Amino acid sequence: MHPSAAWDLGGLVVRRVDETALPPRTGAVLLPGATPAVVAAVAWLLPDFVRQDGTLRLHSHTFAWRADGLSVLVDTGIGNGKPRDDPAWDRLDTDYLLRLAGAGFPPEEVDLVILTHLHTDHVGWNTRDDGGRWVPTFPHARHVVPRAEWDHWAGPATDAAHRQVLRDSVLPVRDAGLLDLVDVGDGPAEPAPGIRLLPVPGHTPGQVAVEVRGADRTAVIGADSVHHPVQVARPDLTSPTDTDPALSVRSRRALLGRLAGTDTLLLGTHFPPPTAGTVVPDGNTHRLVPVPGGT
Repeated sequence: MHPSAAWDLGGLVVRRVDETALPPRTGAVLLPGATPAVVAAVAWLLPDFVRQDGTLRLHSHTFAWRADGLSVLVDTGIGNGKPRDDPAWDRLDTDYLLRLAGAGFPPEEVDLVILTHLHTDHVGWNTRDDGGRWVPTFPHARHVVPRAEWDHWAGPATDAAHRQVLRDSVLPVRDAGLLDLVDVGDGPAEPAPGIRLLPVPGHTPGQVAVEVRGADRTAVIGADSVHHPVQVARPDLTSPTDTDPALSVRSRRALLGRLAGTDTLLLGTHFPPPTAGTVVPDGNTHRLVPVPGGT
C-alpha cells in the first residue's frame, strides 16, 4: 500500500485511510467497457491510474477529517471477516483499524460516519466481530444513510447477497440506535456544518457524493458516481452494478460539469494514489489533473 495522504482545505485536513488495493481483475468486472483500447485513448491515465497493459488500478479507502469538534468518516470499506461472494473480499484480514487510529481517528472517538450508499465495499467496517457477534465499530458515532438508499435495500426484493450485507454491517448499527436516515431528494442535505450530501443516483437509487468545505477550498468525495478516473474522460462508461445505468451517466455528467474549471478537488473512493484531482475541460469531455496529498 502507498503511504496515506492528506489534503489541506484551509483549517480542515481530509485524510485518506487505506484499506486495500483491489486485484487487477476488478476493473474489467466493474467497468467492462473500459477495454485496453478505450484506456489507451486516454493517455493521461498513465502511469498513476492504469497499468501498462491497460488494466485499471482501484483501491478501497475511507476519507476522514476533524472539524467543528467532530471526527468524520466517509464510507468504511469492505471490513474484516465478512462472508462475501467475491473471493477478493471474502473474510478480508487487514490492519485498517490500526491505520485509522494512526491517522488520528480511533474508533471510539469517531462522531459521524457518512455512508454514501449501502454496497458491500462501503459499509464493511461499520461493524466488527466480537465473539461471534457483529457489533458497531464506532460505538459513539451517528451513521448517516440517505433514506432512499435504505428504502431500496431494506425492501423485500433485495437479493441474498445484499441481505447478508445488511445483516452483518448495517442492521447491528440500526439496532444499537446509531443509524440516522436523511432525506436528500433533489437537493443537498447538511448532516453537519460544512458538509453537504449531493444526490448522485444511478449506481444505487439513493447514492450521494459528499461535499466538504474548508476556509480555502472545497472537496467532493464522489463515491461510486465515478468509480475510476477513466469515467472522467468517458462518463458514458457504466457498471453492471449500477441499478440504473442511464441515470448513473446523467448523474456523473452533472457532477463533472459542476466541478469542471473550478479548484474543487474530486476525491475518488476507489481512485488509486494520487486519489485527488481537479476536473478540467478537455475537448468535448474532461480530464483529471492530479493533486497529490501531503502526509
